[in-house]
Amino acid sequence: MKQKSKQKSVPMVVTTERGVFFGYGTPDLEAAHVKLINARMVVYWSADCRSVVGLAANGPTNGCRIGPKVPAILIRNVTAIMKVNDETSKKFEQAPWSR
Repeated sequence: MKQKSKQKSVPMVVTTERGVFFGYGTPDLEAAHVKLINARMVVYWSADCRSVVGLAANGPTNGCRIGPKVPAILIRNVTAIMKVNDETSKKFEQAPWSR
C-alpha cells in the first residue's frame, strides 16, 4: 500500500470574498477550502502595503491591523492563495495593530 507523502506546511495569505487570512498550510493553489494552522485574520491593511498582493509580498506594516492567532481554521470559498516568504511571515508573526 502506497503511503501519501506529507507536504510541508508553508506560510501563506488566503483570501475569500469577505476576509484575508495569514497562516501555515499545504499549498494546494486550486483548493476551494484551506485549513490553516496558527492563523491570523488581516482586519485592515494600510495603503503603504499597495494592495492585498503587496501585503502578501512584503508583509504588514505598522499601520495594519492583524488579529490574534488561533490554533487552526478552515477557510471556505477561497478566492486566492498566495505563498509568502520567510521574511514576510516573520512580519505577520509580530501581529502589528495600529498604534
